[in-house]
Amino acid sequence: MSNELAIRNMTRFEVDELIAWAAGEGWNPGLHDAEVFWATDPEAFIAADFDGEMIGGGAITSYNGEYGFMGFFIVRPEYRGRGFGNTLWHARRERLLDRLRPGASIGLDGVFEMQDYYVKGGFTFSHRNMRFRAEISDRPATSPDDDNSIIPLAAVPFEQVLEYDRNCFSALRPIFLREWISQPDALALGYQRDGELSGYGVVRRCGEGCKVGPLFADDVLAAETLCTHLAGFAEGGPLFLDVPENNPAAIEFVQQHRMIEVFGCARMYLGPPPILAHERVFGVTTFELG
Repeated sequence: MSNELAIRNMTRFEVDELIAWAAGEGWNPGLHDAEVFWATDPEAFIAADFDGEMIGGGAITSYNGEYGFMGFFIVRPEYRGRGFGNTLWHARRERLLDRLRPGASIGLDGVFEMQDYYVKGGFTFSHRNMRFRAEISDRPATSPDDDNSIIPLAAVPFEQVLEYDRNCFSALRPIFLREWISQPDALALGYQRDGELSGYGVVRRCGEGCKVGPLFADDVLAAETLCTHLAGFAEGGPLFLDVPENNPAAIEFVQQHRMIEVFGCARMYLGPPPILAHERVFGVTTFELG
């Protein structure tokens, strides 16, 4: 049988199907991830057709041509082991390179068992991002009204949020950020000291429980305060946080709070690793868009 695939852009409806596949893989996407991701970069979603049927897909997000991220790489189980995934992955990589300026880097969060494969594709390991889970009691210990350092993120001028985010992410992402912090079924909070933004975090409802991401903060005190208030949004269900192991304070934070490690990915880069304030990254935004 021929292994030739038709590689094309997805429709908006097909992104919902990809999200459903991700849920079936246990990735636990957010309730509104499809809307936010599509608004960020509708050209990012790539489908693989075989015999007129979509059998695989993935995202190749371009952040203004300055940085790219590969995610959502899925081939339907019944089509695995036949070379389709290899063809799709390389096609996505080449398409993303064409969407970026010369010399721009590409990141991905890949499952550990695929790490050697990505190395062959030119990627270099940076660090692990580990998913931790906590069970949240029915009643949160605090609310945003209990601490005047915590404010709704919507009360912070967007340019300040964007500037803070840029220190912790590999490129400016204003379209994504506006959509992410204002999505339904979510809570976005800022942490301020002396009137200055010193961290922010977002929690969103997912198929199972809630995820915090990102969680960016100047230090562990700011991160802990934010996370405590965000956790109240997840009352009665599990809370997930994806923590980079290259921030020792973040790892110590989840260990002190007895959060349980349940999953992990290898952060890898094609091209030079971006220069980031890693000490501020207590939780990455998503494994799908970076």
